[in-house]
Amino acid sequence: MSSGRDTRAESASTARPTPAGDRDGEPTASAVRVALAATRGIRAPLVLLDGPSGAGKSTLADALRANWPGMAPVLVRLDDVYPGWFGLERAGDGVARTLVRRRRRGDIGGWRRWDWARDRPGVLERVHPGRALIIEGCGAFAAGAPAPDAVRIWIDAPDAVRRRRALDRDDGAYDPFWDLWERQWRRYVHRTAPERHAGVRLRAAPDGRVEPEPVAGAAPVHARSRGLT
Repeated sequence: MSSGRDTRAESASTARPTPAGDRDGEPTASAVRVALAATRGIRAPLVLLDGPSGAGKSTLADALRANWPGMAPVLVRLDDVYPGWFGLERAGDGVARTLVRRRRRGDIGGWRRWDWARDRPGVLERVHPGRALIIEGCGAFAAGAPAPDAVRIWIDAPDAVRRRRALDRDDGAYDPFWDLWERQWRRYVHRTAPERHAGVRLRAAPDGRVEPEPVAGAAPVHARSRGLT
């Protein structure tokens, strides 16, 4: 989760493919390969990256775009969509309705940017069909609910690692809201069991990098924290 960030929805990327896995939270080359392999043979795939805050979703999204064969996908970060600190599930529902469902019909879709600095709705971003699309963030599987054929990638990490990453990257802006956001996340997990729908599972390795889950069906490292608090 991020606050006050004013990134724009990425269109065509000019970034060159870069080696993955050089820093804490970055995906290993094998994680990128596994994720990209899941999209092969799909025309203009929809890729959904879901998992708890601080697991490595944003970094994986960047790595996928940088290593994507051909024109890079459009990227929608749910950090830019959440309508404030209470908006985790509302963001997913809204993107499902105004972007994903319309995209499946072949129509121009859109999503409303949230102005974190002014705490109010921002500009409307439009997304044309016919192009690969990545949606990343807490609740991405809900955002992609109208698309049963979407590529669903789940990313997890130990609680202590997630918290450190998430709080370090926002210079203290996230600190007062960590518990609030975690409660919303756990409600979402309790209600929808999103991990069960994942076709690809990634997790944090001991060195902090994100790698493919070594055991199919293994219990996620975040499972011990589930349940409402």
